[in-house]
Amino acid sequence: MKRSAESLIGYTMGATDGEIGKVEAFFFDDQTWSIRYFVVETGSWLFGRKVLISPEAIESPEWNNHVLPTNLTKDQIRNSPDINTEKPVTRQEAIKLNEHYPWTGYWGGGYAGGGMGAPGLLIPMTVAATPTPIPQEASDSITEDSHLRSTTSVKGYGIHATDVDLGTVDDFILDDKNWEISFLVISTGSWLTGQQVLIAPNRITTINWSTSTVLVDVSAEQVKNSPEYDPRQPINEVLEKNLYDYYGRPVTIE
Repeated sequence: MKRSAESLIGYTMGATDGEIGKVEAFFFDDQTWSIRYFVVETGSWLFGRKVLISPEAIESPEWNNHVLPTNLTKDQIRNSPDINTEKPVTRQEAIKLNEHYPWTGYWGGGYAGGGMGAPGLLIPMTVAATPTPIPQEASDSITEDSHLRSTTSVKGYGIHATDVDLGTVDDFILDDKNWEISFLVISTGSWLTGQQVLIAPNRITTINWSTSTVLVDVSAEQVKNSPEYDPRQPINEVLEKNLYDYYGRPVTIE
């Protein structure tokens, strides 16, 4: 099922022996658009420390109770590497997390590196970043993962179509089966009377982190005539099919 990232904020993340804390944000990979980590605020039992939990740890969600159970113990959480979630997650920190937990490393692409995701969701995309990307031979010295982004930090980014500024990123629609971002929710502002529209990541051509902007290969007319999205209603298969039929299917890489 498709759910908005915003609707999951405040969900309880559970350990096998108690409550871990509340979901506060998500880190996603801007190449595969897969959720890499849930950011969880632990509350008083761990002095408000924020921890990162991989989707690999999540068991069957209890949607009616707003609970996301995990296969982790509170001791595992307590003894996990202390990561500053206010800054980009470094490669070294991710490696430490994967050494502590029974998670699969994801360096090199794909959800958790185990083939659980769908890297083929995206058409070729250029990520404009500052500073200039470090060559592969110097990868061991990289201090942060340039493709790991927080939903909180990307919310508010400007969206630019081929011929007009569309608006800003307002939310993300997640697939709760594979924890991938299916759509970006765009607030169009005054040019479309404040209407919200959905755009799939496969329409993104460039993300410029230094200017907080996202370029998409659609026109204002295409967005204006796209299938209607009502944020008060869940995204069903019909709307999803209509959106992909309208904008074009994601490219599948064999």
